[in-house]
Amino acid sequence: MDVSRIFLKAANSLLSAVIILFLVIAGAYSGYALWDNMQVYAAVDDIQSQLLKYKPTPGEDNGPTFEELRAINPDVCAWITLDGTKVDYPILQGEDNLTYINKDVYGNFALSGSIFLDVNCDRAFQEKYALLYGHHMAEHKMFGDLDLYEKQKFFDKNRTGTLVLPDRSYKLEIFACIKTSANEDNIFIPQKWQENTDGLLKFTEKNAMYIHQDTMKKIGTSKNYSQILAMSTCSSDYTDARTVILAVMKPYSPEK
Repeated sequence: MDVSRIFLKAANSLLSAVIILFLVIAGAYSGYALWDNMQVYAAVDDIQSQLLKYKPTPGEDNGPTFEELRAINPDVCAWITLDGTKVDYPILQGEDNLTYINKDVYGNFALSGSIFLDVNCDRAFQEKYALLYGHHMAEHKMFGDLDLYEKQKFFDKNRTGTLVLPDRSYKLEIFACIKTSANEDNIFIPQKWQENTDGLLKFTEKNAMYIHQDTMKKIGTSKNYSQILAMSTCSSDYTDARTVILAVMKPYSPEK
């Protein structure tokens, strides 16, 4: 009887020790995960603050600015800003669409990746359709603010942005917010729309969450409404869901 009690007591003590050890390890892991997550977001802030020194100005000769950016990385091809959001980054284009998924503008590994142009698009943005990708991150990082456009009030109020290239600039006029699958050819095969975007507009009319019809009706009516920029990021709504924002690229004119 005494032996049984001693054994039971020892077993209880061992079980308690295992539970305590498990809780300690779990707590340590949670603390590390939190610290690691903070480091990822801090790294994005550090890089963005460094690069903002080279941010080009819409409507001006930005050759020298882009020379400095390309000295950092020759893959830099443009700079995008979306008014009313924290989207304010250089755009890169790699050898393929995996190059900058987990690599920053300095070429270093980074979970946040970079904002990048689809490899099948013209890096000079001369074609009718261009597609950008960026990770959806919390705290307004990278393309994390694209889901703000899923709210009607925000979509209605925030319609502008800028796309700056070395030799010219565009005003962005946002006209649609779409929730779609990552396998949707109408969005993610940009080669389809390099000569004519009518099919893209029909898809948008049918599938968009919100549309600014006044802008939609102007697309294709003049050179000022002939190019479309798509911006895509991940969504947690369902497997492979993507939030896509569409904007018209209007040649920059300071007085308009």
